[in-house]
Amino acid sequence: MNARKLLATLLTGLTLSLYPVLAQDDGFIYGKVTTIDGNTYEGQLRWGKEEIYWTDLFNSTKRYNDNIDYLSREDMKYVDNYRYRDRQRSRWGNWNWSWSDNDHTHQFITQFGNIKTIYITGRERVDVELKNGKKFELDGGSNDIGAKVRIYDRDLGKVEVRWSRIERVDFAPSPAKLDDKYGDPLYGTVDTYYGKFTGFIQWDHDERITSDILDGDTRDGDLEIEFGKIKSIEKEGGGCNVTMKSGRSMYLRGSNDVNSENRGIIVSSDKFGRVDIPWREFKTVTFEDKAPNSGLSYNNFEAPKELTGTVKTTRGESLSGRLIFDVDEEFNVEIFDGNDDELEYRIPFSLLSKVSPKNYNYSNVELKSGIKLLLGETQDTDERNDGVLVFKAGSKDPTYVPWEDVDEIAFN
Repeated sequence: MNARKLLATLLTGLTLSLYPVLAQDDGFIYGKVTTIDGNTYEGQLRWGKEEIYWTDLFNSTKRYNDNIDYLSREDMKYVDNYRYRDRQRSRWGNWNWSWSDNDHTHQFITQFGNIKTIYITGRERVDVELKNGKKFELDGGSNDIGAKVRIYDRDLGKVEVRWSRIERVDFAPSPAKLDDKYGDPLYGTVDTYYGKFTGFIQWDHDERITSDILDGDTRDGDLEIEFGKIKSIEKEGGGCNVTMKSGRSMYLRGSNDVNSENRGIIVSSDKFGRVDIPWREFKTVTFEDKAPNSGLSYNNFEAPKELTGTVKTTRGESLSGRLIFDVDEEFNVEIFDGNDDELEYRIPFSLLSKVSPKNYNYSNVELKSGIKLLLGETQDTDERNDGVLVFKAGSKDPTYVPWEDVDEIAFN
């Protein structure tokens, strides 16, 4: 068994036992939507057509990066020399003089379970308040901004509210049992050319509950099948073999649900965050008859904490204290990105144990669960990283460590 398949097997084993026994509906996003006219709708929420679980990710772009103010003029000159180039000569000897603009702002990504309130402040702008009271001013950057918010209101049933009508969204724990809901979770095992991954499944970056629809064509006409009725989907040629829980099978083609236009399959786990599997690496998915639960509840997400740990440098220094990674991420609820060849990982910093730059494009990443990954081709993992700020105990002024000087970062 090769290393990647061994890792996938380990991930599958971990995933099978990763979720504590929870009430059936605790894992669904729940809250109150207040409109600009003061109307309120409360119930289970679905953000756009996608996010529905507390473990799902909210994405936008930070309007400002105040952490840049900690850098000296000399440090800024160093950062700009690297950040104005997509690739710049580093200690690993790579050259590429491709220039690009940069204002040192970054993407903001966190799981919905970490958010207290989202305030809509403009067509593309929001203020996001975390559970610890920290606010981020955000602007565009994903389809999470501008999305319709769907509410399964306790009294009214299904309601869709346009983005332009929303004033704020306040999140709260979901009841242990929802009287009405959009559907049940999709849970199962995805078999890929890298191995097998088990967990909560998001099909084509979109469908993720039993009431969602798989579209496809047969020789006899178009079909729309509820995912809750499907046992397995196997890629074959330009389409897929679909087997129902009843045992009935058919071959579907002609839509992005079942052909190469599929955007990929995401498997989520609280041991490694989530892994996005592109269609070309997908082989088969087999759904469980029923998910063990609906995932982590809102109360499972603790108030965000500042990143702390120890940075070892290539010069043999060891610096401990509060950390700001990539001169940007400062809380354990923010997201670390990295690619394992074709697989894309998004990992909450709370799950990280160590990060060690390997070369100009890759870093060794160790998770607190013991999983070890070689990830690259993102700003968090390669030479585009702006470096690390370390605030030693009792100090208001940080020590700046350029990425090329980092040997290892060990997170507490």
